[in-house]
Amino acid sequence: MNITGARVYVPAKDFAASQRYYRALGFTLTPGFGDTVDCTLGELRFRLQDYYVADWAGNFMFVVATDDARGWYARAEELIASGEHPGIGAKPPEAVEDDLVTHLVDPAGVLLVFVQSGGAAAPGS
Repeated sequence: MNITGARVYVPAKDFAASQRYYRALGFTLTPGFGDTVDCTLGELRFRLQDYYVADWAGNFMFVVATDDARGWYARAEELIASGEHPGIGAKPPEAVEDDLVTHLVDPAGVLLVFVQSGGAAAPGS
């Protein structure tokens, strides 16, 4: 038996605000079913839903493999500076063993962990 795909459902406190945020990060949004949209960027695909429970959203996270943890931080800083996405956050990239890791927080409090494998050895680390 093989698993050929999976899609996680991500909570949204303000569904429209979360859609704007993910679109601004570069995701393509397409209609799901009910009160959902599919968010796709490269190999990452998840379903954003118009559903929110504070404890769930505040403890929800997912890890994203990337080739540019610094680039994700820079993009998040642009969005924070714009003031158009209240409640979002970003932590500067940090070395974790051999990897470079950037943490972003979406408008609902969901944590996105961008991991650049071997990135800690990259210039500028």
